Order: sequence, then C-alpha cells, then structure tokens
Amino acid sequence: MTRPPTFAPPPGARAYALRTTRGEFAVVDSSPDAGAEVRGVALLLPGFTGSKEDFGLLHEPLGARGYRVVAVDGRGQFESDGPVDDETAYAQRELALDVLAQAEALGVPVHLIGHSLGGQIARAAVLLDHSPFLSLTLVSSGPAEISVSQQQRVKLLRDALTVMSMERVWEAIQAMGPPEEVGGPARGLGDQEQLRRRWLGNKPAQLLATGRQLCTEPDRVAELAAVPLPFHVLSGAHDDTWPVATLDDMAVRLNARRTVVTGAEHSPNADQPLPTAEALADFWDSTRKDGSPL
Repeated sequence: MTRPPTFAPPPGARAYALRTTRGEFAVVDSSPDAGAEVRGVALLLPGFTGSKEDFGLLHEPLGARGYRVVAVDGRGQFESDGPVDDETAYAQRELALDVLAQAEALGVPVHLIGHSLGGQIARAAVLLDHSPFLSLTLVSSGPAEISVSQQQRVKLLRDALTVMSMERVWEAIQAMGPPEEVGGPARGLGDQEQLRRRWLGNKPAQLLATGRQLCTEPDRVAELAAVPLPFHVLSGAHDDTWPVATLDDMAVRLNARRTVVTGAEHSPNADQPLPTAEALADFWDSTRKDGSPL
C-alpha cells in the first residue's frame, strides 16, 4: 500500500496494511462513533473481482450501532500483494489460513462476514478453526458451485486471462457490459478509472484459481452446521449467482437467521446498505449472551 489509494476511505475510517503471521493485507478499518458502546468487531471478506471497498457504505451505519468494521483485500486482491503466476498460492485452504491470521492480528474474537466467494473462503476458515469467531454471516454466498450461467461467464473470463493482459481483459469486459459478479463491480462503487485501477491491482493467478473454486466448490453445509457458531444467511431478493431459493434452503440446513433485503440483488451491501447494516447489527446484537459488551 505504498502507492496513492484508488479510493478514499469512508469518513472516520483509515486504510492501512494489517500485519499478520502470513504477510500484510490491505484493510479499511473504522471504529464505533465517539462515545458509543463498543459492541464488537467485524471482519469482512469481499467476493470474486471485488475488494474491501465493496463494504464502504456499511462502515458508518455499523459504527453508529457500536461495531468496529475491518474490511480486507484477500491475498492477490487489489491492494494486497500475492504471486502473479502461482495459482497454488490461492488454494482455498491457503486463503482460509490467511483469514485466521487476519483474525489473530486483530486480537479479539470477531464476527466474520463473507460476500459471495468471500463467504466460501470464510466457511473454509471456520471449518479449519472456529475459535477466533463469534459468528458467521454468508452474504449472497451459496452452499456449493455457482449457477451454470455464471460458470459460463467465469470460464470466459478465465479463458481470456490465459491469453490476454489484464488491461486488455478490462477493455473486453467493458465492451461486453459485464454482470455484477464477474468483473462488474457493485453499483455506485466508483468511477470507471477507479474501477480500472482496482481491476489492474488483481493478480491473474488469484482470479484463475478462485474462479475455478467458484465453479467446483462442493456442498459443505452439513460440515458447517456441526460447528457451534451462530449463522446468518443474508441476500438480496434476486440473485443470478445462487438462486434465492437455494440460499433459503441453506439457511434451514444451518438453522441460521435468514435475511432477504428488498430492492437488492447480488450485492446488498452496496445496493441497500442501510437495511443490510441494520440486519447485520441486529444479528450480532442477538449473539450477545448476557447483554454485556463483547
């Protein structure tokens, strides 16, 4: 994070490199409002082609509810470094171990949130070791592989990345009018130049490896349901990546709280940030066993 930031952090937040036992990760970190009771810390993981900025509109309302919010770029995403060509560095287990290191570096138990791909990485981290976490929220993140139509889009992207530069792939994506999940950022995230710089910050090997993961992820809901954590499944009212009915069923299998955000699609954090923040904070508040600060 030595170059000028592409996006200014939200009011009251700061951008810095979080030092962990597995390297440094770019984060945007915001604290609760001055004088507010500190009710907990949340670690937020972005989705495929996403970044920590996807959660920018959640910092202020979650801070007003007493929560510190730490949104992170995963290894090889945007402002976090990673190998350019080595796909093995982005195996799901490696990314999950990164999440455990990030939680350790924060020094307190955290509420873990993963959007889309980030949800499946969060799940893998919890299955490795649930002890650093107070809860898990899966945002628009399903039980197994993405829909067939989105698998086709990811395959197009992966094929392009094997023969084209990141700059040329960006130009092709813009010409096609990309969907939100693959190459298309959440609405309202930034202007085209900011988004181009974010895209170019991604390591090709990371996109190749995680794209493959999205298309081949097995159903691990039964394993996750055996973990003694509170679960929350949150999504928009429409989603092309995992059908909403599939997310409904996953919530039942997890005995999870279920939130459907009206007027939102695959990125409720950006489409409808205020009701999304309220749903997150309500869930976290409900996990406080004796009403005392965590």
